[in-house]
Amino acid sequence: MSRTVFCRKYQQELEGLDAPPFPGPRGQELFASVSKKAWQDWQAHQTMLINEKHLNLADADARKYLQQEMEKFFAGEDYDRAEGYVPPSE
Repeated sequence: MSRTVFCRKYQQELEGLDAPPFPGPRGQELFASVSKKAWQDWQAHQTMLINEKHLNLADADARKYLQQEMEKFFAGEDYDRAEGYVPPSE
């Protein structure tokens, strides 16, 4: 049976991550409070931000920006979206 966590993004018990997303206390915090679905949603959103804003991950400011946006994303706060992006209609 898979591990569940109370996801701080979706405010419900959901399947947890298989392993911490990165080392250290920050990774452990995310492992304990972010669901697999929320992490996958963040990864898709992060990829969109990187591509649309032409972020260079070798740049410390770009990494700091993504960390801040990740915190906002998981906290349910207003976070940056790619300008001009229109989600596909169903």
